[in-house]
Amino acid sequence: MKVGIIGTGSMGLSMVMRAIDAGLDVSVFNRTKAKLAPLSETKAVICDSPSDVCKNSDIIILMLTDGKAINEVILAESNVKMLQGKTFVQMATIAPAESKEIQSKIVDAGGDYFEAPVLGSIPQVQSGTLIVMVGATEEQFQKWLSLLKVFSPDPILVGAVGQAAATKLAMNQLIGSLTAAFSASLGLAIKSNVDTEIFMKIVRNSALYASTYDKKLDKMLQRDFGGANFSTKHLLKDMKLFEQEASALGLNISAVKGVTEIIEATCNAGLSDVDYSSLFSAVNPES
Repeated sequence: MKVGIIGTGSMGLSMVMRAIDAGLDVSVFNRTKAKLAPLSETKAVICDSPSDVCKNSDIIILMLTDGKAINEVILAESNVKMLQGKTFVQMATIAPAESKEIQSKIVDAGGDYFEAPVLGSIPQVQSGTLIVMVGATEEQFQKWLSLLKVFSPDPILVGAVGQAAATKLAMNQLIGSLTAAFSASLGLAIKSNVDTEIFMKIVRNSALYASTYDKKLDKMLQRDFGGANFSTKHLLKDMKLFEQEASALGLNISAVKGVTEIIEATCNAGLSDVDYSSLFSAVNPES
């Protein structure tokens, strides 16, 4: 199978390596050429343009930052011809309305499109254990299932285009809210001189436990937020997308707005590029 991947940030780069390891023929493009450097000694074909990726590929994975980037890189008027006869799968986090709009433009140009946003990070890409949420027809899902299984043991067909994108936003909202809530509870325990191990033992034995608490605990306790697999600024982007979508659907988003404010404060404190566990720093400023 000939696969193109456009967008080689941390997740996109890991997906390229996973696809190569799976024996796929991979062509890649990224606007920031420096991000292609790690691929220089791999089997990936490094292309000078999105058009070259399309020429080389049966299906093109889009791992760009947001809907705006997709429109700039893929859907510019000069690129319309390259879309014809090609299938594009959008695997990053964008708004449902953006995904539907991109689908419409690609289909109008003679191409095909579906969405398959993922839950998980670099370790899950490397092990092929991402949760892949698919917005597609049954026919599209079956046609490209073998590709999706490179990244996930059990890709899930959520529904039509837009529905998987909405599900991904729902999941990422939980990342922000759970992290902020745990930061507050952990901070209260620490400042009340409660032994952290005792506190965590109680949390782990309760129905309130989530595995993400232990994954981020050491980073929070040490206030060492380096080595980001998912940065604070990207979480902020996704929380704002969730707010827009939820508000449009009539949900009360007061609680979510509070979490978003915490994430914004974290970014404003110079922690936008580090791991999102840095929310702990905003909730619990050092005295």
